[in-house]
Amino acid sequence: MAQAICAILFSQFGGIMGFDAFVKREAQAVAGGGPFTIQQLTDDLRALGIHPGMTFIVHSSLSKIGWVVGGTQAACTALIAAAGENGTVMMPAHSTHNSDPAFWQNPPIPESWWPVVRDHMPAYDPAITPTRGIGKIPELFRTFPGVKRSSHPVVSFAARGPHAETLLANHPLDDDIGEGSPIAHLYNLDGYVLLLGVGYGNNTAMHLAEYRANFSGKHRVTQSCAMLVHGIRQWVEYHPLQLDDEDFPQIGEAFEAAHPGAVRAGSIGKAHSKLIRVRPLIDFSIQWMEANRR
Repeated sequence: MAQAICAILFSQFGGIMGFDAFVKREAQAVAGGGPFTIQQLTDDLRALGIHPGMTFIVHSSLSKIGWVVGGTQAACTALIAAAGENGTVMMPAHSTHNSDPAFWQNPPIPESWWPVVRDHMPAYDPAITPTRGIGKIPELFRTFPGVKRSSHPVVSFAARGPHAETLLANHPLDDDIGEGSPIAHLYNLDGYVLLLGVGYGNNTAMHLAEYRANFSGKHRVTQSCAMLVHGIRQWVEYHPLQLDDEDFPQIGEAFEAAHPGAVRAGSIGKAHSKLIRVRPLIDFSIQWMEANRR
């Protein structure tokens, strides 16, 4: 009976993403090592330096951890457990599909479709709008009890813990990762960034340095999205900074060379991970950008 139920579940899941792709991904996770439990992941997080009461943002890759008993749910639970009830966990909750289709690249859509997208894209709703392209862990985390989400219709963040409201309050539309954003609030709280199985290229926090640094070529762009304005769905223009993370790995390497011991490295499951204080990283990134970006 149990085997029959599992076969039905796999068949239904296969209808969504393809059974072969699902099996391949599971096989890769098994080959990656494990099994890892909630307690083991929590212990690994504590060994890396996450302690109760800490405030930190997580950028993650579930597949890099290996095979986890309970998968995404277990990974989220371990992160929350490591922070404790007095700690605050934040994650990106970006919904980049809610954007001007003229800029879409992965994949682009026919230009004749653009007006349809602009007229019919559902307005951002923090309770139900899904994330896109940032992984399984943040997509599930945003649904956990006690998790709140910021108001930005494209570049929102989700957080759980006593500092959640402080981090997420009054998220500005134009300065999406600039002053007044959750990342700026994280800087003010002297928080940390956890790179769980990912590198500096995935470190959203470093975009705050782009907003603060002065370098040639820095400019804003016109973007647009669907959002509620006084309860009515509208397609709204806004003007964020043109961001560029291409040099983030180079900046991260330079930061670690200039500040030995500033980064704690270890493994969460099989995922090579790093724990970094946000303030010194952002301050260094500003100096690096001003000296090297042209």
